[in-house]
Amino acid sequence: MMFDVAVIGSGPAGASCAASCARAGLRTLLLEREKFPREKVCGDCLNPACWPVLERLAVADRVHRLPHGKIERVEFIAIGGRAVGVDLPRAAEIAVKRSAFDELLQQRAMACGAEVQHATLEALTPRWTLTTSHGEIAARVVVAADGRNSTVARLLGLLPRFEKERVGLQAHVPLPEGFGRRVVLQLLPDGYSGQAPVGGGELNLCLVGRPAALPRLRAWAEAEFHLPRGQTWRTITPLRRPALSPAQHDLFLVGDAARVVEPFTGEGIFYALRSGELAAQAVIQQLQHGDTRAADWYRREHQQLYRGRLWVNRLARAAVLSPRFTSALLRSGFVPPALLEALTTKVVR
Repeated sequence: MMFDVAVIGSGPAGASCAASCARAGLRTLLLEREKFPREKVCGDCLNPACWPVLERLAVADRVHRLPHGKIERVEFIAIGGRAVGVDLPRAAEIAVKRSAFDELLQQRAMACGAEVQHATLEALTPRWTLTTSHGEIAARVVVAADGRNSTVARLLGLLPRFEKERVGLQAHVPLPEGFGRRVVLQLLPDGYSGQAPVGGGELNLCLVGRPAALPRLRAWAEAEFHLPRGQTWRTITPLRRPALSPAQHDLFLVGDAARVVEPFTGEGIFYALRSGELAAQAVIQQLQHGDTRAADWYRREHQQLYRGRLWVNRLARAAVLSPRFTSALLRSGFVPPALLEALTTKVVR
């Protein structure tokens, strides 16, 4: 069976790309190994930059109707408990569980005409034959939307070596009474914690630290949030990885498959949605209009997507990698709220 485009992975990047391709009339396959709904390790936050893409996909109203938490404030908590907070613009950000968000986007891709197959990619050969757990598929173009540990990149020898320097843990736990409409970045001696209400009386609780520190981080979380011993956590690693070239003629990489950004600022879902949309535009130009420079265009647009935005993320990463030093700054008042407000405004503009 020949498809115009095979999109590997049905997260926000893959679903955005598949929906846009199918809506343009391309025969589109969306290959996903997991059955939805399923949870995904993520901060669950949608910042304002997401909404124009969701509106173009005609799902913005449906996303707003999903159970969600409204985020009106960002709070930074130092080791020892000193907190510095910044109010966000009205309705700047919400948090939605990925199980609900991703399923909605996958359904939208199907409604646009994409065919969803649940199978595992086992091998692929250029120009393109895909061997899956359910058989072989042929496609004119492949889009890798299969995450930071991309199977497509690995099978093609593109995935770089990386050190598993830190691990992310995540669970949805009961929302503490009085938590409020805020997202929290809490510095800890062994790492940091991110916290955001996602609606339905639940809190997205994330922990990040080096592997040896994870037992201490879990023990802190169990005590702080009154969790049972042996609480189940989802895991993810690496939290950073060298960026890959996002396109070469008939292969496009989107979302975390192309570039991994540690999730301090809640921009990860935006990068996924927008890169999927841009890749779809390039694929459409290439297949329907014979544009031989579509991959070059996508590479430039992909670079532009991140330009001028990553400095906040790098600053935040430097802060959490030195939690004691950063906590000392917060406790001393050396980091004024005005600076934090400027940084958060940069993200939620």
